[in-house]
Parts: sequence; C-alpha cells; structure tokens
Amino acid sequence: MVNPQLTAFSPQDLDYITALGPASLNEGPIAELDQAWLACLKGRIDRPAGVRQVIWDSWLRSVSAGLDPDDGEYRFVAPAVLAATLAANRALIAAAAEVMKGLLAYNPRGHINLTDAVGTTLYFCGLDLTPVGSRLLESVQGTNCTGLAIAEDRLVYVLAEENFGIGLRRRRMHCAAAPIRDAQGRTLAMLTLTAEPGWFHFHTLGTVQAAAEAVSRQMALQALLEEQQTVLEVLNEGLVVLDERGCIKALNRYARQLFRVGRDLLGSPFQRLGQSELTDEILLRGGEGQQYEGIRDLDCTFELHDRSLLACLVSVCPLEQGGRIVSLRENRRVREITRRIIGTQASYTFETIQGNSRAIQDVLHLGRIASRSDSTTLILGESGTGKELFAQAIHNASERCSGPFVAVNCGAIPRDLVQSELFGHVEGAFTGSARGGSAGKFELADGGTIFLDEIGDMSFDAQVSLLRVLQEGEVTRVGAKKSQQVDVRIIAATHRNLSQAVADGAFREDLYYRLNVLNLTVPPLRMRREDVPLLARHFLNRCTRSLRKSVQGISPEALDILSAYSWPGNVRELENTIERATNLAVTELIQPGDLPLEIKQRLRQPAPGSVPEPRAALDLGTHEMNAIIAALRDTRGNIRLAARQLNVSRGGLYNKMNRFGLSADAFRSEPNF
Repeated sequence: MVNPQLTAFSPQDLDYITALGPASLNEGPIAELDQAWLACLKGRIDRPAGVRQVIWDSWLRSVSAGLDPDDGEYRFVAPAVLAATLAANRALIAAAAEVMKGLLAYNPRGHINLTDAVGTTLYFCGLDLTPVGSRLLESVQGTNCTGLAIAEDRLVYVLAEENFGIGLRRRRMHCAAAPIRDAQGRTLAMLTLTAEPGWFHFHTLGTVQAAAEAVSRQMALQALLEEQQTVLEVLNEGLVVLDERGCIKALNRYARQLFRVGRDLLGSPFQRLGQSELTDEILLRGGEGQQYEGIRDLDCTFELHDRSLLACLVSVCPLEQGGRIVSLRENRRVREITRRIIGTQASYTFETIQGNSRAIQDVLHLGRIASRSDSTTLILGESGTGKELFAQAIHNASERCSGPFVAVNCGAIPRDLVQSELFGHVEGAFTGSARGGSAGKFELADGGTIFLDEIGDMSFDAQVSLLRVLQEGEVTRVGAKKSQQVDVRIIAATHRNLSQAVADGAFREDLYYRLNVLNLTVPPLRMRREDVPLLARHFLNRCTRSLRKSVQGISPEALDILSAYSWPGNVRELENTIERATNLAVTELIQPGDLPLEIKQRLRQPAPGSVPEPRAALDLGTHEMNAIIAALRDTRGNIRLAARQLNVSRGGLYNKMNRFGLSADAFRSEPNF
C-alpha cells in the first residue's frame, strides 16, 4: 500500500520507489542513467526510457543554463546577505533544528540540511556536505534534490546518478527533500535528507515529508502565538493571564504600565501586582460541582508596590484549563472615552460672546481675570442671561482648556439622586444602582472644569459632599468606603440670592464662602439694551443658516420694538423670538407683525398708573445701573459709602439694587483686580 503522502509522484516515480530496498541499486539502472546523462550532455532531446521525466527535464534545464558538470564548487551568497538571511529566519532555524536532530538519529551516517525558499543553506547537521550560505538552486548547482524540490515545489527524491554534477554523482548518496510551508500554504523553506543507499528506502520519503510538516505546524503555531501576542500588546486595556494556581502566565504592555512592573514578574503570584478588595474574588475557585462565572466591569482599587493607588474596572473570565484572564481598564481612560461619547467640551470663548455695552464688557473683563486663576468662581445672574457661556469661556481661556468641561444642572436632578449624579455610586448602593457602579460627574471632569448650574437648588446633603470636594480635592462614591482624588476646577452659577438662602438656612454658609472666591454678575438684557440690535442680528444670521430662510435683516420698526421690550427671559427669550420671527417672515426683513403678540401688547398696554418708558429713559437706566456697580465695586459692597458716593439715601440705593438685580455680597467678596 502506497503512503498517502506520496500520491503526488507519477507511476514511474512510484516504480523507482518500490524498487528501492535496503541494498544498493544494481549496476543495470546505474549504467542506464550514466548513458542517458551522457546523451543529454551531447544534446539529445528525447527522453530515454530508463530516466524519469522530472530528472530528464531538470538535466535539460541544467544544460541550457550552460552549467559545467565537472565544476563541483559551491557558490555562496555575500556575507552581509547571509547575515541578514540568518537573522530573518532565526525562528525557522530554531524550530527546524530540533526536528532535524531527531531525524538524524535514524540516519547516523547521513546529512540533513535546511534552505530558505530560494535555496540558501541556513543550517545543517550530520555530514558536512552543504556549508551554510551555499546556494543549491538548480540554476546554480545543476540538478540536485534541494534545487529540484524548489523547482517542483513538492516532495521529491534524487538518486545519486540522477544528479547533474559529477561530484554529486560520484558521492553515491540518495536524497529526499520536502517543502516547509506556512499556515497559508506558502513555501518557507526546504528540508533535505541525504543518506547512503543502504539507509534510503521507501519509508524515507514519508519520514522526510512528516518532518517537514512537523516544522510547518510548529511555524504556524509560532506565527499564531506571535499574532496573539501582538494583539495583546496593542490592546488598550491591561490583560493578565493566570494559571490554575493564580500565578502570572502573561502580562501585556498596558498591564505592565498600569502596575508599573516588568516581564520579570512572570511566574509570580497575582498578589505581587498589588492588593485590592477584589483580589480574593479574582483568585476564587468554584466549589465542587460549581462553575466560576467570573467578574464583569467591577470597580476596583489596587494598592501598588510603591503605595500608589490604581482605580480601574476589572473583568475576569475563567479558562477551561483552570486559569483566568483578568482585564483591567483604568478609570481615567474609561472617563476619557465616556467624555468623548457624551460630548463634554466647551465651545464658547470670550470672543464669541456678543455685546458692546459697558455692562457686558465689564463682566468679560472679570471673566478673563478669572480664567487666569484656578480658584472657584461663582457666576450670578437671572435665568437666560448666558451664565454657562461665561463658564465655557473661562474654561477655554484657562490652562485646563484641553481637559473636559462637564455641565450639570443641579436644579434638574431629583434631589435624592444629586449625590449619585455628582459623585457616583458603587454597585448595590441603592435600589436601581448600575451593575458595577457608575462614575459621577466630578470623576468625568477630572483634569478639567465642572460647571454646577443652579447650585442654589442643591440639596443640603449634597452641599456637605461638595464642601468636602472643595476642601480635600477628593470624592466618595455613594456606598463606597474609600475616597479618590480628583483634579477639578469648579465654576458655579445661580439665579438665586445665595446670601439670603444662607440667612434662611437653605444654603450652607461655609459652602457659600468657599464658592464665592471669585464672582461675576451677568447683567440682564434690560440693563444692556444697546446690545439688543447686535444680538438680534447675530441670532438672525444663525437662524437663516439653520432654517435656510432668505431673511436679510430686521426692519427699523421691529428693531425699535425689540429694543424697547424689557426681556424678562433675557437673551434666551430674544433668541427664541428671533427664531420665531424668522420662520414667520414673508419678506426680506422681519416686520413688527412677525414678532410675538405678547411683546407688542406689553409695549402698547402699560400697567395702570404707569407711563411707558421712553427710549432715553431706558438708556438712562443702563447708565444708572453701571454707576451703582462702579460705586459698589469702589466701596467693596459698603452700602453706606456707596450711597454717599451716589448722593442717594441707603434705602433708595437698596431699592435701585433690587430693581437691577444687584447684591452687595457679590462686591464684598470680589477680589481687587
């Protein structure tokens, strides 16, 4: 029965193989081969009956190449090329060497050599027949087993008298060669066995083929392992592979960076990386009859060998062999990804805030000064004045501009969830808490700025936690036992009178003073009426682009109405009004009829006993407010001195301040800029 590995041979090849035995070939076939070889050298084209077709074709190619059969000298590659070739094939040589040495045990007086895919000898064992660096291609050496295997790209054998060169013919040794292939079937190298006739028989070919396939499988496995290792190394999460004893089998690059260790920790217990509250659970083995289901995305803090802390999300997957794969994602990186997804960047700058009035320019000046500091800043102002715009502008002009900007509306969060939203929670902290816990807004803002809008609506308990952040620079998740450091600049805003809230016991006095380090008051739109035309045109340009309307401007009559209106909803109301008017406009200019009815009614119907305020009076009101602000700033909120400077009574000054939405407290804590 023919070996399945040898089915690629022709019937003539198989006849030759079958005739091979433990004894040398008789003189008959040798004489026939010699005569055929001589005939080929003399130019005979047709193949004699006693010569295999594959050998005859190879002889003809050798003759056509002008090779001299008497020239038995080897040709070598250049030393530099050889050095590079050996370096490139280091893994192949190491894998093949062990197999070749094992094969040599069954051929003690033989020779086994390894060449690359272009016939350069890389390694040999046994008899010193083919030096490293020698070229065995058919076009260089003539018909030889290695060269023929490369030309045919398959398992071949060449008997002594089938070689082209006289030296190889006289050596009276037979050869078999088989290709070593990669996982894709591409030829990597050739493995050639040379043996004396008594040691060369039918099974030799199968042995050489099996040896080549063994090397091929080893190279494929090594390529797979290298590919897996490469994937492990480039992953943006730490991976630790543990054996069944809990010792480290593999540790990828990211894990080494997280734990600040090297490869020398391989083989060490997992605890050598650091201690954490999950260490026992990571190493836990299921009881008898129980299956360990692993861990998924649980918060964990490791104390490292240098006493520093590593906060991360941990997942553990059991392996069938009894080991574990531990994956770790650093909380800081998880927060960065979360910020990119939810969009936590500030877009407004001081240059994009519209307004030329003295009132708005004063606030812009204070905002720029605040941006050069990392101190907590309190922004006061009515709803709709644009407090968040100033918060974004301060962030973008600060050294934290490359960090996140996280805005939180404290008034929109249910009071029982404020702490969880701001500071995060651990798993099981309360009914409905997220599995694995959740980071709070302060953690998401780490390295940047958090904007706490409507902070006057924050619950008293949350105020206590916020005060701890301001004092200690650390947050504690709801239900957690440990705190973690955060680097966050706080900007708070409110439309409420916080000093009155402190007096009423609704806001902590110590927190108020912590927040009120730097402050600025965004004026209501009625106190900066000269900015109304500029803002109206700005919003119109934006609306025409988004709504694809051809409205070119605002008529003078409509602009007068807009300028005379008191704007209780401030800039936000003006923006909504312009968007509505843009949608309704049927001409190139917004007309009075396109404006909301309530705006025109309020202008036409003054309150009983009142007189409609003329345009000059409106401008006068703005100047009066600016004068009061200047006096309060000069006296740092001293009402008595400010009233004397303005030549009004203290009661009169209080009334004007209430009308303009001003608070003396804002000026008492204002720094001397």
